[in-house]
Amino acid sequence: MPKPMPARIDTRIGHAADPKVKLVEPAPPARDPMDVLRERLAERLGAQKAPDAQSPFVLRVSSKAEAGAQPAPVAAASAAVAKPRKVAAPEGSKESTADLVTRLRADKAAHRTPDGHSPHWSYDGSAGPEGWARLNPEFAKCGSGQRQSPIDIRGGIRVDLDPVQFDYRPSGFRVIDNGHTVQVNVGSGNTIEVQGRRYDLVQFHFHRPSEERIDGRQFDMVAHLVHKDAEGRLAVVAVLLDRGSAHALVQQVWNNLPLEKGEELAAKAPIDLNHLLPQDKRYYTYMGSLTTPPCSEGVLWMVMQQPVAIAQEQINVFARLYPMNARPIQSASGRLIKQSN
Repeated sequence: MPKPMPARIDTRIGHAADPKVKLVEPAPPARDPMDVLRERLAERLGAQKAPDAQSPFVLRVSSKAEAGAQPAPVAAASAAVAKPRKVAAPEGSKESTADLVTRLRADKAAHRTPDGHSPHWSYDGSAGPEGWARLNPEFAKCGSGQRQSPIDIRGGIRVDLDPVQFDYRPSGFRVIDNGHTVQVNVGSGNTIEVQGRRYDLVQFHFHRPSEERIDGRQFDMVAHLVHKDAEGRLAVVAVLLDRGSAHALVQQVWNNLPLEKGEELAAKAPIDLNHLLPQDKRYYTYMGSLTTPPCSEGVLWMVMQQPVAIAQEQINVFARLYPMNARPIQSASGRLIKQSN
C-alpha cells in the first residue's frame, strides 16, 4: 500500500497547501491620513522623492533641465528659492563681497519704511537736510544738484523786469498740516503771468524762519506760493513775513487749522490772496529748485523785495507746530540773479 504523500507547506505564510484551507492575506498597516494627503499633493505638484531621503515625504523638485516644463505652482516655488545673484565688490575696492552684500541690503532697507512707503524726512537728525539725498534715490538732487534753493540773494543785477501779472480772486481753500508745514490748497482761477508764461496757483505754505535771505538777512517767516503751467513747469512767489502788526489773511488760515496732522479742513469763507502780497511788487528772480525733497530743479523763483508784516502772536501759533522748518542756504553757484529797479 503506497505511503500517503506529506502535506505541502506554503512557505510564504507557513500554512499547509490544503485546498480546503482558505488563505487570508494579512491586512496592511493603517496609514496616517496626513501622509496620504502629502503624497497626493506631492504627485499633483510633480515632486519626486529625494534619492537619499529616509522618509517618502522628504521631496525635491526637479528642475526644467531634469524633468522638462513644470506645473505653474512648482515653477513659482523654484523661482522663489533660486540661487541669489552673485554680487562682486567694485574693482579696486578692499570691501569684501560679504560686506558689500550687507551694505547693499542696509541701503535698500533705508530707502523704505516698514510699511513700504518712502521714508519720512525732517529738518533735523539723520533724516534732516544733510541726509535727504541718502534717504531715497528719488531725492538725489538734494545732494548733487547745482541749482538748489534757497539762496542768500546778493549782487542782483538791477534791470527793468516786467512786473509779475497777478490775477488772484476770492477762492475756496482747504488747510492741511502735512507733517512738514501748514499748507493751503486753493481753488482754481488764481494765476500769474511772467516772462510770457501763464501759471496756475496750486497751493501756498509757510516756513519759519524764512528760507531765503537778502544780503544775509533772514526774516521771521516766509510764504511760498507755488504755481504750475500747462507743461508742468513750476514758478514760486516768495513773500517774506516780518514781525509787526497782525495780518488778517494769515489769521484766516490759522482759524482753519485742522486738529490732526494729515487732515484737510475746508474753510467756509473764501480767501483773497491779493491781501497777502506787498504793495511794492518789485522782486528778485533766479532759477532754483524745490526747497524740500525731491529738490527738483528748473523752478522759477520770484522773491518779493518788500516784506509783509505779521504779529508775534501769529508767529507763535506756527512755532507751536513747527519751531524750525527751513532748509539751510544753498550755494548760488554763480547763478544770475536779477532785481527789479
